[in-house]
Amino acid sequence: MKKLSTPFTEADIAQLDVGDMVYISGYIFCGRDAVLPKIVNEVKTDRLDKKIDLKGNVIFHTAVSPAGVGPTSSNKLEIEASMIPLSDAGIKMHLGKGKIKEETVAALAQRNAVYAVIPPVTALLESKTTERVCVAHEELGMEALYRVKVEDYPVIIAAAKGRSIY
Repeated sequence: MKKLSTPFTEADIAQLDVGDMVYISGYIFCGRDAVLPKIVNEVKTDRLDKKIDLKGNVIFHTAVSPAGVGPTSSNKLEIEASMIPLSDAGIKMHLGKGKIKEETVAALAQRNAVYAVIPPVTALLESKTTERVCVAHEELGMEALYRVKVEDYPVIIAAAKGRSIY
């Protein structure tokens, strides 16, 4: 078991391997299929709000509702397609559930980024989420981009160094 705090360093990510159990603490971003393509476009066109610092951070594939957070499938087209451009922008961990393509696993490895899965246990995650702020695309409601503060989120590294748990 490893404990990591955001923002992650290159060395933090380089030490991770498939199957590692990690507890994440710090600030992370939350977004899913409605907002991630918008964020990718803003990154590519240099229009992302400068207060949103993706470097060394996490994107949790989830909506932020009053009931809490829980992972959505990371292999949805809009979500998986966001992983490489967001890694290029500095994201070091993509967090969700489900198998992703081998090409995505390989591309993440080239960027020293990882994919982790998290159990769909909303009540547990809610008890470990201490702060939530909408930082972009408020018009999307609970599917906007949020920054949340977490304490000891339990994740399992599902793809690292070109290998996948699947």
